Amino acid sequence: MSMIKIKWCDPKGGKMVVNHKKDLVYLSWPQLDMLHFVRHCFSTRLGGVSEGMFSSMNLSFTRGDKETAVRENFERLAAAVGFSTEDIVCSDQTHTTNIRVVTAEDRGKGILRDRDYTDVDGMITNVPGIVLATFYADCVPIYLADPVSRSIGLLHSGWKGTVHNIIKNGIRAMKKTYGAKPANILAGIGPSICGSCYEIGEDVAAKFREAYPASQCRQMLFDDRNGKYHLDLWKACRFNLAASGVQPDHIFEANLCTCCNPQLLFSHRASGGKRGNLGAFLQIRKED
Repeated sequence: MSMIKIKWCDPKGGKMVVNHKKDLVYLSWPQLDMLHFVRHCFSTRLGGVSEGMFSSMNLSFTRGDKETAVRENFERLAAAVGFSTEDIVCSDQTHTTNIRVVTAEDRGKGILRDRDYTDVDGMITNVPGIVLATFYADCVPIYLADPVSRSIGLLHSGWKGTVHNIIKNGIRAMKKTYGAKPANILAGIGPSICGSCYEIGEDVAAKFREAYPASQCRQMLFDDRNGKYHLDLWKACRFNLAASGVQPDHIFEANLCTCCNPQLLFSHRASGGKRGNLGAFLQIRKED
């Protein structure tokens, strides 16, 4: 780790805490650490046993890595952060805006036993002990935590999930299922590709112009004047959170780009698709 210099997008430095457990490194939010009812992390690619392009903390079973290595990686990360792999519930990401209400019966699905659901990019729960898990290599992780209703949500927001507003669906589901109030929710916009690195074509740009007012598009969509654009998903996600009623001072960003930090984080763009997956994890702590 001493040989890897983190490139933060904010010139003032890091917005997340860098945690070291021997060779294993994971990231966490100070704002969520202050909520004593939750435990969370965002993994890096450091501290696992995977090899080659998966080196070393790959958390994907589906990209060609050895299953034994991926399982060991999950075990190592869980031990470092303080949860059990038996409590993990994994998403089934296909760039939808579908939200699953996770219950105690879902424990272990996607890691220790097969999932009986498909097409799930967001999950919510109020069950202590359950660990929600979603996976990344440039898309945006959204962490949601309401300390009043004691409910949480974890959302995978790529460009499709962002333009179709999975955030609205996730917050609406927390409100309907647990009585969560958007004004009480704290929301983290996690490590993902930054606007400077994320080049898109006219087809994607057109979808954002249809979905957002022109004033917002001018802040997140930048024309290169060569048929290409740069898209700032962080600003788009911030707009979506605010539109759903989350207070501006309850929204915090990592300001950490996956593409700018290929030694620390997996990036689909930076690696040309030759990579593993990072993981976002969020848990309601078990009662003492």
